[in-house]
Order: sequence, then C-alpha cells, then structure tokens
Amino acid sequence: MTCAPPNNPNTALQLDAHGRLRHFLTLDGLSRAHLIDILDRAEGFLGIARQAIKKVPLCRGKIIANLFFENSTRTRTTFELAAKRLSADVLNLNVNTSATAKGETLLDTLRNLEAMHVDMFVVRHADSGAAHFIARHTAAHVSVINAGDGRHSHPTQGMLDMFTIRQHKGDFTRLKVAIVGDVLHSRVARSQITALTTLGVEDVRIIAPRTLIPAHAEATFGVTVYHDLRAGVRDVDVVIMLRLQRERMDGGFIPSEQEYFRLFGLTEKRLATAKPDAIVMHPGPINRGVEMDSRVADGPRSVILEQVSNGLAVRMAIMSLCIGAHNFNMNQQDAADE
Repeated sequence: MTCAPPNNPNTALQLDAHGRLRHFLTLDGLSRAHLIDILDRAEGFLGIARQAIKKVPLCRGKIIANLFFENSTRTRTTFELAAKRLSADVLNLNVNTSATAKGETLLDTLRNLEAMHVDMFVVRHADSGAAHFIARHTAAHVSVINAGDGRHSHPTQGMLDMFTIRQHKGDFTRLKVAIVGDVLHSRVARSQITALTTLGVEDVRIIAPRTLIPAHAEATFGVTVYHDLRAGVRDVDVVIMLRLQRERMDGGFIPSEQEYFRLFGLTEKRLATAKPDAIVMHPGPINRGVEMDSRVADGPRSVILEQVSNGLAVRMAIMSLCIGAHNFNMNQQDAADE
C-alpha cells in the first residue's frame, strides 16, 4: 500500500510503521490507496447481511468501547452492530452517568477502560480534536476511531458516502459533485471534500448562503462556491444535501427555515438541472421541508437508505483494519458461532 505523505502530522498518528491503519481519526493525510483499500474491503462485507449467520470471526475476543460524549443513536447503533458482526464484545459507556460526569478526568476514564483490556475506542465528541487527543494518550495496543468531533471530521461517514457513490458511478475522476447546505458547521462536509479530492474528483462544488460557507473556502478546500442552487447543481452527477446544524448555530445564520427552503431546499424542479442519472444523498437525519422536499428524499434518485446500509459494511472494514486483521481473506471466511 502507498503511504500518505510523511510530513502530514495525521499520517504519523494514524498509521503504524508498515503504513497500515492503527487509528482512523480523519481522512486528511491518508492516501488514495488507503481509501480504496477501505472501499474494497467494505465490498467484501456487504454479503454478510444476507447470510444466515451474520458474523465473521475477525474480532473474536476483542473488546470495543463506544465512547459517545455527544448523542447520535444512528451512528452509535451502526458501530455497535458492526462490532458485533465482527464477533467483538461491545461496551457502551453512558457518558452522562459515567465517572466523567462525576468529575473524573477523561484520561482517568481511559486508563480504567484500558485496565479492562479494551482494544478499541469509538469516540464521538462535541469538541474538535477530541479523538486525536485520546489517540495520543492511549496504550500502544489500543485503536481509536473518530465517530465525529466538533466541526472537524466525520471520517467513517465520509467513507460510507464514497462507497455509495462508487456503487452508482464507478470512476471518481469524471464526476461532478455538489455539496449543499450548512458547510460551515458540518464535519461531514469536510470529510466528504477530503475524500472526493483524494479519490480524484476535480469538480467539487459547495452551495449555500454566504453565512454558511467557511471563510476562504475555495482556497482552503479546493472547491467552487455557489450561492445559487440551480446553477450549482447544473450537470452534476451527485448531489449531497447537508443537515442544518441548528444545535451549533449561535446566531442568525439564516432568516428562517422557510426562507432557507425557498432558496436552498432541494425540489424536483431544482434537481432537474442536474444530470438525468444524478443521485441524491444525505447523511441524515433529514429535516424534510427544510433541506429537501419529501418527493426528492423518497424519490427514485435518492440513495439515502443505501447510505445507511453501506455504513455497516464500511465501519466493519475500518474496524477490522484498525484492529489488526490485515491478512483476512474475504473469500475464505468462516462464520463465527452465534
């Protein structure tokens, strides 16, 4: 596998001495080969859901702890199910009632979990960089997966989106992709942009009101900025809608949700300017009538439910890579016991 550039600090933190994943914290610093490896491995896990016994023995005897300091039922459930399908034991820490809520430091909590021989932490936190902090302070045998940190990164969501795009479009290099909505507050958008550019997409567009676009976005992210939805989605192959991050807004970023939908909500009429075979995506949960019309969300171009299904296979792939099952042959798998 080709390693990412050695001068990127994320590379040294995420990869072991052989260039393989130890942690999965951000897509920044990972090479195209790393991303393709994840996508290819996830392809092998898709068929497990159709088996009578929906498990493989990759992580039998391993303990995976979900540390969700920020609520997300869908993401936590997907990670839990992915770990169980890999035959791991799963520990769900209720942070609201845990020792950290009683004054114990985060590092003390980690040390106690490590003493229970936990092999992996799946971390979701409202503060950007929290997963990186944990990765720097864990024992050498422990892997950390970032399940979303602040406005910074949501790398597994980014990869399941790439997996879904590849299923429908194949070659990334010829695609035009539009990301629409609250880019300013979205960690998902940052991971999507990094993944798309790493995989060779040259035409990445972000479409939003000026108040929801990060400063210097074109120079920072290498994207084209649009403030008109119809113009932005013209002739694109993929439209990715983002959720309005109302819980992260501390001011008047939009006049109202009704006004936002009037200008930036995806309707069938606005989608008509995209390519006839364009697909529509959304990381969920959808605010219907705000980000998109229900006829689009439930329409023939929508692949939103496929994203949810693909999330399981992609997270299994990432977990198996990080926990050290690099030599597993998907064509020679044996089902584990129930």
